Amino acid sequence: MARVLIVGAGLTGSLCAALLRKETPRPVHLTVWEEAGDSGGRMATARSPCNPQSTVDLGAQYITRTPHYAKKHQSFYDELLAHGILKPLTSPIEGMVMKEGDCNFVAPQGLSSIVKHYLKESGAEVSFRHRVTQINLRNDKWEVSEERGSPERFDIVVLTMPVPQILQLRGDIANLISECQRQQLESVRYSSRYALGLFYEAGTKIDVPWAGQYITSNPCTRFISIDNKKRNIESSEVGPSLVVHTTVPFAVTYLEHSTEDVQELIYQQLESILPGLPQPVVTKCQKWRYSQVISAPANSHGQLTLHREPFLVCGGDGFTQSNFDGCVSSALCVLEALKNQI
Repeated sequence: MARVLIVGAGLTGSLCAALLRKETPRPVHLTVWEEAGDSGGRMATARSPCNPQSTVDLGAQYITRTPHYAKKHQSFYDELLAHGILKPLTSPIEGMVMKEGDCNFVAPQGLSSIVKHYLKESGAEVSFRHRVTQINLRNDKWEVSEERGSPERFDIVVLTMPVPQILQLRGDIANLISECQRQQLESVRYSSRYALGLFYEAGTKIDVPWAGQYITSNPCTRFISIDNKKRNIESSEVGPSLVVHTTVPFAVTYLEHSTEDVQELIYQQLESILPGLPQPVVTKCQKWRYSQVISAPANSHGQLTLHREPFLVCGGDGFTQSNFDGCVSSALCVLEALKNQI
């Protein structure tokens, strides 16, 4: 049985695992390593330590389905809607730009529930706080090292983490990447952002007429969402939650500052936009060094095969675009590349 390691438990990695389990002709042993403490990647959903029912999306806020992908990826949308993982976004988002035929969806349990659904379908062995540091070639297998444990060997490795992290890997992989491949990887560019999640006591009222709002006149703040309102979830037992996303220039300016200092700056700007905002009981500040892909490699077709025997392939939105359909496209391309190897 082929041992397959997928590095990264975000949308692309989890869907790759689910597709491999479903589509490959013979059984495979699937392992997923994730450096964070939970799955989701940039579809991260944080929970209040005071009440786990109170959640906030710190990454992606909703999914926009265009007419093109409504046809191309229909089966994926149908499955998620049938399971109640996605539902149409009906709450008012001020400043949202809508194109003809577009349809927006939210996830009642937070967008990380999409990733968790695919991981469950995959039956993969998932390990968190596994940060890959080295990949070496040993007897026609990949020996993969992570920060805390002993190296393990795999027949196939799929890398779905942000592209700059691939370039930071040590070991034989650094010499096996060709100059052309290195140029392709180095051409990937990301924007950066901060997100601040705020959790409130049950019964707290945040009196605004919208569920989300795009801000165009503030140097720090780009988007605000009353997260439970965005998902049409009102409960007398669970307090509201709010998320703020910063502008890219703000994040670039403060990227190397302490999270505590940045959180204070974001909160000051939020209070100027929403004066009289109640005091939160818990806050969670997230730095997205690699937020959204600005440029992907030309002609990468959703994946980049770095080595063929044994097989090592890269996937993720770094090779397509930073949205749900970009990750689905990449996962499908990785699957196609792997079909002949398993």
